Amino acid sequence: MTGETERREAAEQLALTLVGAGMQRMGARTIAAFMFTEKDSLTAGDLAEFLGVSAGSVSGAVRMVAQMGLIERIYVAGSRREHFRMLDNAWTTLYSRQHSVVDEVLRAVEKGVEAVGPGLAHDRLTYMRDFYTFLINEAPVLVERFERQRRGEPRS
Repeated sequence: MTGETERREAAEQLALTLVGAGMQRMGARTIAAFMFTEKDSLTAGDLAEFLGVSAGSVSGAVRMVAQMGLIERIYVAGSRREHFRMLDNAWTTLYSRQHSVVDEVLRAVEKGVEAVGPGLAHDRLTYMRDFYTFLINEAPVLVERFERQRRGEPRS
């Protein structure tokens, strides 16, 4: 079995990779803590201990990760603390939520297509619009295929 040091180093490597992809550092470290824990749920104190920071410093990160749709607040009988757990479908939920951003981009691009006449700018904007429209239309199909694969169902 892997030791605690290796687990923490792997968690920090994941967090650094997420930071490199544009995520805030504490949010990335919080996601990594949830990914690497063997516990069903974590409190702010658990996160602070795992990350080596104060419990207060994780509250904003927990809020951000919850807003992303990756974790949820749960009730734990007999505990007075707030507990959070990672959602089973966190990654497909996050992937699906990103469509709202793409929808906004598409609206802006469509205005651009309408605002310019034929030419290079029109070609660029049309290509961008068509590409993101394709992605939005294909995403639900990909998520469903992934879920069927995870359940062990044959490909159709």
